Amino acid sequence: MKRVLLLGGAGFIGYHLGRHLVERSDCRVTLVDNFFRSKQDEELDTLLQSSAVDIVEGDLTERSTFDQLDDEYDHVYALAAVVGVGYTEDMPEEVWRINTAITLNTFEWLRESSVSRVLFASTSETYAGTVEEFGAEIPTPEDVPLSITDITQPRFTYAVTKMLGEAGIAHYAQAYDFEQVTVRFHNVYGPRMGFKHVIPQVVERFHEAEDPFTVYGYDQTRAFCHVDDAVRGVVQAMETPEAAGRTYHIGDDRHEITIETLIRYIGDLMDFHGEYEQGPSHAGSVSRRCPDVDRAREVFGYEPQVHWKEGVRETVEWYADYYRSGREVFE
Repeated sequence: MKRVLLLGGAGFIGYHLGRHLVERSDCRVTLVDNFFRSKQDEELDTLLQSSAVDIVEGDLTERSTFDQLDDEYDHVYALAAVVGVGYTEDMPEEVWRINTAITLNTFEWLRESSVSRVLFASTSETYAGTVEEFGAEIPTPEDVPLSITDITQPRFTYAVTKMLGEAGIAHYAQAYDFEQVTVRFHNVYGPRMGFKHVIPQVVERFHEAEDPFTVYGYDQTRAFCHVDDAVRGVVQAMETPEAAGRTYHIGDDRHEITIETLIRYIGDLMDFHGEYEQGPSHAGSVSRRCPDVDRAREVFGYEPQVHWKEGVRETVEWYADYYRSGREVFE
């Protein structure tokens, strides 16, 4: 039975990945997180009750948390980070501090451990400036130069910490003789993704009967990737020997849609019959984003399967039920 360590395992992707691995019945999962939202998180509580899950509660910005771990894991998924446009806009200095500390502590622990294979989670935000300012091709491949448009823009604090991590994992792996795989997630969505992202925020605004409904960044385009596809992709990347030492885009290149298309679809699902009005885009938000995932297809057979309408319907229903239930909004 594989021993798997999930750093940031209570987060959005970490939770879904943990559940997937437990359901396979061939993994023992150690889940590390600070569990800041677990009291109102029924889904996570259910996962944590599994006999195949070990729990380590701690702050990954503190080296002492890593002292609670052994080094006999077959696979380590480095997922922990503060993510979300809302956080970067509200507390950019904390996003920078927390993510940088987690990254350095993780890599220093890896240096001293005997772990043989690690997956580092990065983001499409690392090349936002290249697409916006230098006309990088879309769909965008992994070898695109990384850049941002304005180092003082709060939104990019997350991106620069992930650039730091991409460089760090590559050099630490080479220097300390372990295998690494880096994945860049592209607009991953699904149930339990938090409340500071576009889909849950839009659902909340419809739930509160906003009318007219302002569509911010209406003409921007995105290719949304359902979390089930993202989880399948990272597991394939981790478990394919030939994938080591490279970066892969994990997303869905089949449907690039406008934000207006997304929001009108959500409005239809929520029986909205009011008026829409166009609004400006948020600062730092790119006009287009769609990944080229051919490298992942060729190396480990990745193929997104969930159609965006099917996935958005599931996600909207989850959040609409959540808001109606009166459960606490935990972020």
